[in-house]
Amino acid sequence: MDAVLVLNADLGPLHRVPIKHAIRMLMRQVAEIHEAEPGRHLGIFPMPKVLRLVRYVVTRWRFTNGPAWSKSGVLRRDGQRCGYCPALATTVDHILPRSRGGPNTWQNTIGACYACNQRKANLIPAEAGMQLLRQPTVPTWSSMMQR
Repeated sequence: MDAVLVLNADLGPLHRVPIKHAIRMLMRQVAEIHEAEPGRHLGIFPMPKVLRLVRYVVTRWRFTNGPAWSKSGVLRRDGQRCGYCPALATTVDHILPRSRGGPNTWQNTIGACYACNQRKANLIPAEAGMQLLRQPTVPTWSSMMQR
């Protein structure tokens, strides 16, 4: 297990943290173990799967705007799948290329495999004879938490 789910005091999901950070949270007593793996321990602590914060953290800001654009966010949104073929996405492609004024936005980027990204180059998909398998969308915080 490489990540531990952190819940707010009201049991709403917040984010995931590495095991090391989870243990630090337990040591500082800012979180309690909500769910642990049976029979596994890490030092004096049971191996946590889910932590619950001791105090409620206001997260109103998280739900007013969606997450900021990032390459890793685009790959996560697309489920690590290429937008042009069923292959594994390893890069991010700009639908309207940056060389033509295309911005770094959720609607203008899609995950792509290296071969499709090279084939499309600085063309729009229609010019390259390629078709998008799905339209890019702006993700919500809750959709990013599930992936």
